[in-house]
Amino acid sequence: MTYHSVKTSPPNHHASDALLLSYAAGALPSGVALAVAAHTTLCADCAHRAAVAEDIGGSLLDRAEPAALCPDALARTFGRIEAPEATPPPRMHDVPPHLAGLPGPLRAAVNALPDTRWRLLAPGIRQIDLNPGARGGGSSRLFRISPGTTLPHHGHAGIELTLILQGSFTDEVGRFQVGDLAELEDDVVHQPIVDSAEDCICLIATEAPLRFSSLLGRLMQPLFGL
Repeated sequence: MTYHSVKTSPPNHHASDALLLSYAAGALPSGVALAVAAHTTLCADCAHRAAVAEDIGGSLLDRAEPAALCPDALARTFGRIEAPEATPPPRMHDVPPHLAGLPGPLRAAVNALPDTRWRLLAPGIRQIDLNPGARGGGSSRLFRISPGTTLPHHGHAGIELTLILQGSFTDEVGRFQVGDLAELEDDVVHQPIVDSAEDCICLIATEAPLRFSSLLGRLMQPLFGL
């Protein structure tokens, strides 16, 4: 299964100003920030707004009063530079052909993974976990969902971002196609269904575990890790 993006028109669903400001300030969880970074490579409008947010942040820093450093700040900094790495850097490898067309930030994330095979999560749903081993918090995963597949009905304990890379889906909020970013807060409950003739490939990033509405969803949640 090779990823390919076929849509050339601009996205219809964009990142909010608040999300872009948090992204520019470096205040987002890593998985959520990855989704925003990937979206800005596909959306000229959000790329421009993110750049403006960064400029605003830089201007505020320039005007801020300097803060006094601890007397040993310089020595501690040099100590960290000279200290050996606690963990070895991730093993790098070539991005597999079936994911070679991903946006740059996503290619870099996939490139650091030890295993890039699609893993069966449920009938019609496969995934690649971009932060394997993480527990109890947010997550970022690539999903490949078959046409006509309905995802479990769920809400959120925090923000959920879904970036469409191939195909499309529809839920209570609207229809999302290639390049679109679905930004959902914790007051939204929805049930996406893939309505494209091809597999829907998307990046889903959350900052907290999902809240499944059905008993089956809640029972399966520990296995899914979502």
